[in-house]
Amino acid sequence: MVKELIIDSTPEKGVTIALLQDKQLVELNKEKADNNFAVGDIYLGRVKKIMPGLNAAFVDVGYEKDAFLHYLDLGPQVQSLLKLTRIVKNGSYQEKLLNSLKLEKDIDKAGKISDILSRNVLLPVQIAKEPISTKGPRLSSDLSIAGRFVVLVPFSSTVSISKRIKGNPERTRLKKIVESIKPANFGVIIRTVSEGKGVEEMQKDLLDLISKWELFTKRLKTAEPAHKVLGEMDRASTILRDILTDEFTHIHVNDLTLYDEVKSYVQEISPDLEKIVKLYKHKEPIFDHFGVERQIKASFGKTVNLQGGAYLVIEHTEALHVVDVNSGNRIASKENQEENALLVNKEAAKEIARQLRLRDMGGIVVIDFIDMHKPTNRKELYSYLKECMANDRAKHTILPPSKFGLVQITRQRVRPEMSVVTSEKCPACGGTGEIRSSIVLLDDIENNLSFILQEQNEKGVTLAVHPYIGAYITSGLISRRVKWFFKYGKWIKIKTASSYHLTQFRFFNNKEEEIKL
Repeated sequence: MVKELIIDSTPEKGVTIALLQDKQLVELNKEKADNNFAVGDIYLGRVKKIMPGLNAAFVDVGYEKDAFLHYLDLGPQVQSLLKLTRIVKNGSYQEKLLNSLKLEKDIDKAGKISDILSRNVLLPVQIAKEPISTKGPRLSSDLSIAGRFVVLVPFSSTVSISKRIKGNPERTRLKKIVESIKPANFGVIIRTVSEGKGVEEMQKDLLDLISKWELFTKRLKTAEPAHKVLGEMDRASTILRDILTDEFTHIHVNDLTLYDEVKSYVQEISPDLEKIVKLYKHKEPIFDHFGVERQIKASFGKTVNLQGGAYLVIEHTEALHVVDVNSGNRIASKENQEENALLVNKEAAKEIARQLRLRDMGGIVVIDFIDMHKPTNRKELYSYLKECMANDRAKHTILPPSKFGLVQITRQRVRPEMSVVTSEKCPACGGTGEIRSSIVLLDDIENNLSFILQEQNEKGVTLAVHPYIGAYITSGLISRRVKWFFKYGKWIKIKTASSYHLTQFRFFNNKEEEIKL
């Protein structure tokens, strides 16, 4: 599988990152220039309100709406975090790590938030979900700092390993490496990409995370409530950190500053791949050049067409997404109807897995596949869908088909869903659904023509119109153009353009420059 990353940076839209697999768009990420409250950012929050009925608190982190912190998201060592915050703010904590900090007992899993927090308490919190729709951010005080190979977890001593690393000898080797280099009172999560890595690479990554923790404690001392203390990397670096592998062949960037940042980061985490980072210099927009814009327009919207005539209909609500699979004009005889349904469903399953990643759809997704009567076919479809979803980095659960033939998927949603407008405003009506009366079109043309010839005294004028209007102006022995010649004493050239809508017209001078009216 060949992977490419296309990064488009513009001052107006911010940074848009497209991930291609075998030239097909599978992920689209956008980051605004003022992107605050990104997943992973750590803020010094101030508790504003305790809600015993919800067993939760609302915390001020500087967003227009208070952020939500549930008791289950406090983390078992929240008391140690509160203790560290107090002594750091008092100036009595001189260490950079947690060697001398005596950890508190884990909180009760079935406890009450009012026993832990109270109004106006200062607590470092991490963004777990970005603001979505009318909701503020969702928070966690179980802090963690992610690196390329490991994740650093303060106030813990546990070393855990990704379930995707299967071999016991490799799991044991990685665990021994980390246990020998991790500092006291810090836990570590070993990520999947660590498989096969040596001590030097693991240690370098861990030391980088430790330096970030030291920066966090330094900033915490002077941090103001509701301000960011430690920020996550930008989206481009985050994506590279999480998915960069030897399968990547190109990373194209159209902004020089961002290019230098990306190249520097790739050189740091994977020096062998530095040469694949390229600066895009063509005049054509980068997404147009690599065919991304066309794929975006074809992939978003209510209807998504599949090869062979089948199509998907995707409907969205606040918490539920419904996908209907239709065979369209795909024709099958009665003998192979079941087989045809399976083929269409598998094709749809592959596209649905792509659409979930591309649009970053979260919550509950219900899929209505084409009915199949054989249990073996339903089982095959279910297995194939799970296989297609295996590369999805978001946490998800797929349930087997129900007795109604519906498949339900729950998918983690931590950011607002990606939405791209695929329709364009009508150039004739400007989106109103109405155009000027055609009966006064020629009056408009003649009024403008009179102004250009008599007031602006243009020597030669070309009128560009739709072919139907051009034919009307030039047809007949004494045509409308001939009448203009007798009236103004100048011959008007007529140019037709099939791309014009019926009531569109423009005037050009001898130099073929448009005459602005």
